[in-house]
Amino acid sequence: MAQSVCVILGADDRARLTAIIGDRSRPLKHVQRTRIVLLSAQRLAVLEVARRAGVSRPAVWRWQQRYSEQGVDGLLRDKTRPPGKPPLPPATIAKVLALTCSPPPGEATHWTGRAMAKAVGISLRAVQRIWKAHRLQPHRIRTFKRSNDPAFAEKVEDIVGLYMSPPAHAVVLSIDEKSQIQALDRTQPGLPLKPGKAGTWTHDYKRNGTTTLFAALNVLDGTVIGRNMQRHRHQEFIRFLNAVEAAVPAGKLVHAIADNYAAHKHPKVRAWLSRHPRWTFHFTPTSASWLNAVETFFSALTRRRLKRGIFCSIVDLQAAINRYIAEHNDDPKPFIWTKTTNAILAKTARIPVPSE
Repeated sequence: MAQSVCVILGADDRARLTAIIGDRSRPLKHVQRTRIVLLSAQRLAVLEVARRAGVSRPAVWRWQQRYSEQGVDGLLRDKTRPPGKPPLPPATIAKVLALTCSPPPGEATHWTGRAMAKAVGISLRAVQRIWKAHRLQPHRIRTFKRSNDPAFAEKVEDIVGLYMSPPAHAVVLSIDEKSQIQALDRTQPGLPLKPGKAGTWTHDYKRNGTTTLFAALNVLDGTVIGRNMQRHRHQEFIRFLNAVEAAVPAGKLVHAIADNYAAHKHPKVRAWLSRHPRWTFHFTPTSASWLNAVETFFSALTRRRLKRGIFCSIVDLQAAINRYIAEHNDDPKPFIWTKTTNAILAKTARIPVPSE
């Protein structure tokens, strides 16, 4: 029922409340509580105070009582509430952390939030909070490969030296092949991208053959020499080397960086190198193809042209690759290597060695 309450303000309290009303940086809740008290001091009915302040009648009674008990300071301070649930004991948190870093029961490959909650006897949200606080992500896994090449350090120093301090009057080429590039076509036309809707395509596809791209990245100016071939044997590799030999200006030495694929070390390839003395091959360490700079070009080609491409035939696929190489060579950018040999060796030394 309606109830009238008379609030008597002293001069000091009225000045403080008026200052709060005029302070634009004050929180809205402080201004609203202050307005309730000032309106109540005008001997207005509770219903009228609630209407002018834009609150409910219980709110008017609550802040009238708070002012009468605690003064202006009571309007500016919220009452603390006890937590709805007690915090988890440290032993429970420690158990979750220990189980997360240990193998899961049965034949499961990793812990899930619900499995952990069931094993420990807490809620799923509690498990998620513990994992977030301690930066644990059992659902994720990162891959790595440690090179077992006995000459790893020497080969890294050789290749990084070519990237960071290339020899004078020489061309540094990063050579490799991207094999089994599939010419994939979708079984039905997809829908284009629209505001609020992603583009679509069918989950199934038609295979229209494969091609292999041989590419040589000029580290100094960023241009790429590419050739599409049906296979990637030593015969095709020699044909590609002949194409590169014709494209490189005469009078310049050629330092070629390649991985340890068998076709690159075939006896006929070695015979070709003996007939072309200006060529020198530098092989990357075993399981370290990331040192080959042309892999960055292959990655960009895959992401920007091949991954979402639709090709009705091998000819379409090869034409698209050739157009991409031509566009790349229209505005090439030099390849810049920033990691020093010492930084690479220090990082690889942190990779754990698996126990025998």
